[in-house]
Amino acid sequence: MADVGNALVFDPAKLTFESIWTRRKIVASYWIAILLATPLWWKTTSIDRLSLPGSRVRSLGSRELLFPVDIAIATPAAHSRLSTDLLTSLQPALSEQGLSVTVDVDETIPSTGPGKYRISSRLHESKWVLQDRELCTGDLATLPANQLSDVLMRLLTPYTSWSSSEAHRVVKYSPRLRLAFTLLNEDASSGAAAISWELENSVQNYLNVTLDRFLVLHNFTIESQVQFHAPLAFQPRTLDVDGQTVHGLTQEDLTVFVNSAEWTLSSSVSNDPVLHFVLFIPSAEHSPLYILDQNGVLTSSDAFILPQWGGIVLLNNPPYHLTTSMLHNPFSTFRHQLLSLLGVPGLPPGVEYDGSEPFSDWQLDALVRHRAQENFVNSRETLNSIVALVKQIDNMPVGRDVRDDVQGALTALNNALATARSSSMTALKYSSEALTLSSRAFFNPGMLALLYFPAEHKYAVYAPLFAAVVAPLVAAILREVMVWRKARREAAAATAATTRGTQPAQRQRVD
Repeated sequence: MADVGNALVFDPAKLTFESIWTRRKIVASYWIAILLATPLWWKTTSIDRLSLPGSRVRSLGSRELLFPVDIAIATPAAHSRLSTDLLTSLQPALSEQGLSVTVDVDETIPSTGPGKYRISSRLHESKWVLQDRELCTGDLATLPANQLSDVLMRLLTPYTSWSSSEAHRVVKYSPRLRLAFTLLNEDASSGAAAISWELENSVQNYLNVTLDRFLVLHNFTIESQVQFHAPLAFQPRTLDVDGQTVHGLTQEDLTVFVNSAEWTLSSSVSNDPVLHFVLFIPSAEHSPLYILDQNGVLTSSDAFILPQWGGIVLLNNPPYHLTTSMLHNPFSTFRHQLLSLLGVPGLPPGVEYDGSEPFSDWQLDALVRHRAQENFVNSRETLNSIVALVKQIDNMPVGRDVRDDVQGALTALNNALATARSSSMTALKYSSEALTLSSRAFFNPGMLALLYFPAEHKYAVYAPLFAAVVAPLVAAILREVMVWRKARREAAAATAATTRGTQPAQRQRVD
């Protein structure tokens, strides 16, 4: 501090907090803190990215499930021509569908089981009849081999003839399914309403046998409810039929029939897929309500299916309480809708089923094989998608849970391949396990987040934040470097000036 006149002048260099070394210590402390925190930041923000068995996944691309099919023909050995011709015509076509066929002639008719079938004669009868896993027909000695092979092809591989709409209608496979039955009144206040129904007895009487038949494929949970106000989101068409005013649902109306905004059809918190079966009671204003065909003409049907969703049955002018006997027709319709939604194939034309079960063993075996193949293909595609995504997105995390699920799915798929030759049921079990594990790995929350948050977004969000913090520190470093360099230049100049000033005196003393 200096006294100039009467004013006091402060020298900033003399202030403690403005001294060079204090300022440099402050700047250095910030950078030391950053450097010490860098390992912790690196550890907490690093991505756990374990390697996936990509080569094992790719090796599954050329492999398919192969199911053996044994057919025994009950006919004398003299007619072995039929078995030879049948094998020649069946083997190429069925091998493309994942079936390995053997045909034998055996008069004793061995016991049957999944994948083991027999063909026998019924004298004086020309129609085709199924009994368990036996196909009965007329005299085998005079039966053309091509006719028999055509029927067998339709029984063993029924899905090859399905249209795209039929395939789209079937619900995706899941080992667990919920069946939600709803008694839906459009407007109970109008008077035309059913306020109660004997659901438990109806399910037991009309559906239990069918549900038991599906236990090799699905485990079912049943729930039900009654709603008293479920308005339609559109106005049905009004028609005059024989002097009576009726209301009709067009084909376009059926696609938007479910009013998702106001109907609460599922009350469970489970994540299991659900199939809805709705008994719809139209209000007095819209009763009677019928279904129209493409030409706007009334049809005899009172039910329709929404693909992969469920089925709906219309019931006009019901009593307040629906007894089990009154529910016979609606629940018979629900049973047929359930078979269709779960993918049970129909029988070929001219083939009848003579049995007590809801559908034949031939249909059940075909469904099991189809579901196993479907699960195998879907699991394989999901695993390939996971490997491709991880390869494409460099910063996508792959934790131990994802890696374990992928490896578990691969093990299950290999087990399915190994057991398909001996048991289609076991192959279905392993393929279902593979589908569950691969789907869980694909939709893992740790992986899913980065699908919608790429690295470019991360840089755009964090760059302005860190730039505002780092910029002053970098500027302080640059300023201190410049001050240090300036001080060095000044010191060098002072030394040079001092050296030049002492040189004449030295020469004078020498003289």
